[in-house]
Amino acid sequence: MRISGFDLYRYDLALSEPVTLKDATLHRRQGALIRLTADDGSEGWGEAAPLPNFSPESLEDTTEQLRAIASTSSGRETSANFSKPDATPFIELTSVTPSGRFGLEVALLNLLSAHHGKTLPELLGDDPAKAVQTSGLISGSVEKALAEASALVGEGYRVVKLKVGRRSVSEDAQIVRRVGEILGRVVALRLDANRAWGFDEALEFARMISGTRVEYIEEPLAAPARLAELAREWGLAVALDESLVGMKPEDLGLHAYARAVVLKPTLLGGVSRVLDLAEAAKTLGMVPVLSSSYEAGVGIGALVALAAVVGEEPAGLDTYRALAKDVLGAPLPLPAPTVAVREAMEAARVVDVGRLLPASVR
Repeated sequence: MRISGFDLYRYDLALSEPVTLKDATLHRRQGALIRLTADDGSEGWGEAAPLPNFSPESLEDTTEQLRAIASTSSGRETSANFSKPDATPFIELTSVTPSGRFGLEVALLNLLSAHHGKTLPELLGDDPAKAVQTSGLISGSVEKALAEASALVGEGYRVVKLKVGRRSVSEDAQIVRRVGEILGRVVALRLDANRAWGFDEALEFARMISGTRVEYIEEPLAAPARLAELAREWGLAVALDESLVGMKPEDLGLHAYARAVVLKPTLLGGVSRVLDLAEAAKTLGMVPVLSSSYEAGVGIGALVALAAVVGEEPAGLDTYRALAKDVLGAPLPLPAPTVAVREAMEAARVVDVGRLLPASVR
């Protein structure tokens, strides 16, 4: 199978409300879309969308790299049999930005899926799940967080994630306790601190939420080198997120204290890297959890596929509700506590090119 076309587009989507990420507030989500076409007429879409304040690269950097690859892509041959992009015709994957690699890998895999008449999860795994559970996401003011917690319980979510670390420790502890009361013993609570606390602050937080059930806390420490020490002392489960960036799968064994690994392909550098990390985590008894980086529908669709292959843990896909509009002709069946995989795959394949801005590759 030969690649006959490489089209590059930009998107600029309004958010339904501002999203605060560390020190940045987003009002719009921007990214790039890749469309690969093969000589048999098959096509595959991928999405490269660096996340401000989290991705080390800019959208401009990524677009320039993809533009350079596109200009020399015509006529490249690709194996019709690989299920992980190890035999890719794009040797540039080793040096492209993490978000660019994710976008290019997803486009290649979607191209192969179309060629074989399969869905993406069917290409990636032998027995993918037909449905994927998702976790609800809570952030914002105390009043908003409590209202969202009640709404998510009513919608049937089994897991909810709450952002902490943006208030004082005592205020965070208070809202965690109150959200925990709303969730009761049926809905699990995950916390995400985004490296907000010092060591003593983390210990104080744990003391103040004693008695509240918490599944795990993602990246509590501003100094992550002390995570193992903290895990021994504070009695709460730890999950790795930012610490995974640049980490080799074989190095996960140095972090056996972690209960879970939160896998974000846009930040980690693609599908193959996430699958390798997930496999290593399972071997070590860690729980792999797929999670989004506020991608649009093409990227979220790929995350649904990965979640269907990697495991049974509810995936962090609730960021999709932040988009006021999407690049797809019809939206994904999200937000929802459970998403039908085939329905999501069908929606993710149909991009409305009229909503995109062409990016020249000449």
